Amino acid sequence: MNAQELLQEISDYCRTSGLAESTFGRRAVNDGKLASRLRNGGRITTDTLDRIHNFMTAHPPYGQRPIIIEHPREIRPAPAPTQGHALSQPERSFRFFDNRQKYLLFVNTCSEKWEVAHRVSEELSLLHPHPPALRVFDAGVGDGSVLVRVMRAMHDRFPNMPFYVVGKEISLEDVRLTLQKMADRFFEHPSTVLVLTNMAYSDAPWLAVKSLNAASSLVWHELPLTGNSAHRFEQQIIDLEPFLGLNWKAGVSPRTGNPIYERPVVLVVYRDDHRFLLDPIIPKPGGTLANYDLVIASQPYRARAPLEFKSKRVIAPLARALGPGGRLIAMHSHGHDPGMEIIQKVWPDDNPFIHDRHALLKAVKQELGPAGRDLNFNAYADNRSLFRYVMHTLPSEISDSIGTSTLFAAWNAAIYAAQVEDDRLAEVVADGRYMEATRNVLRERGGLWFFDESYVISRRRG
Repeated sequence: MNAQELLQEISDYCRTSGLAESTFGRRAVNDGKLASRLRNGGRITTDTLDRIHNFMTAHPPYGQRPIIIEHPREIRPAPAPTQGHALSQPERSFRFFDNRQKYLLFVNTCSEKWEVAHRVSEELSLLHPHPPALRVFDAGVGDGSVLVRVMRAMHDRFPNMPFYVVGKEISLEDVRLTLQKMADRFFEHPSTVLVLTNMAYSDAPWLAVKSLNAASSLVWHELPLTGNSAHRFEQQIIDLEPFLGLNWKAGVSPRTGNPIYERPVVLVVYRDDHRFLLDPIIPKPGGTLANYDLVIASQPYRARAPLEFKSKRVIAPLARALGPGGRLIAMHSHGHDPGMEIIQKVWPDDNPFIHDRHALLKAVKQELGPAGRDLNFNAYADNRSLFRYVMHTLPSEISDSIGTSTLFAAWNAAIYAAQVEDDRLAEVVADGRYMEATRNVLRERGGLWFFDESYVISRRRG
């Protein structure tokens, strides 16, 4: 094979796969100038030629590739912190939102997901989508409760518009719970492309990792759903279990204590009978446009995390992913509610909510610099920003004698919203004072509720 034949082969491959030649060179042989050097008479070794062909074989272009694209190289999970490290840094030894029992009890006993979805849905009337689809990014899908409710509202407002919906989630359990809710969405709104990924905030909106090492281990899985009933779709989604169990794995960062993926994964689900219509929307390996009309960021960071981390690592990348006229709505716990009263009866000086929306928006604006000139930063007044959610109770439950199950659910909701780590719970649980504090607040207030605050970053329509 001469250089001209190889160049033609590379050109054909890049055209059908949607890759730029420089991207192909970097991913195939770690040389972004490969094609230009060949055009200028450069030579390559037979080993380099073999690497090029091996890359093409392992990554067949769209329309020819198998459903799963995998690479043999693995990223080993980071070792968990040692016991001594955990004891010296208790704030890193436990992340409140990774405790499944606390999370699921909170979700099922409180109305936060309902209220968050309602607040997000209010933004739909302010969107002005451009062809070929309404583009939505959920920066932390969780169990899918918010996303599925927002998708219902999207269908109600835009019943004939294709949807491109991307969700970031590193938790395998949450991905399973989210997928279980989606069969009905594909039935009611067939022109939907749903993408789930475990990538970081800086990569997920574009479905492309910057690290060459991570990119070489990317797992890309497409599921074209066949049939035309929610039951058929659900069965095919359930059949994803082995794939998810094998690939959606996470380790623990020894530096931050946060979960990190073993390898980046992208899961693309759509209806096969709508493939022709959705072809311009279905993402291809190698990255895609962001340009989102709506970005949802519900509790995307720990309340106690540094302001710089929240602004630089989470909100700023999401703001960059907005398209013209796009809106990013973010929400986090606000405090100043009966839930916080319970916490302060046990820990009088505790205040986890150290950065309000005003401080965060100021930090994001500074982080973006000139890139934020066409963005609007909307903190809003409290009557628009703040919203309340409650713990579900029966009228008879809050009385002189409050049941243990109600007290436990209320205590769990309070420590979950305040993001209290397990290390701090052992002492107060052992002496039982948390029960008395919870009982007193429930009686005084006649129930339990919490406040979240919201803010919006929007891009001008141009």
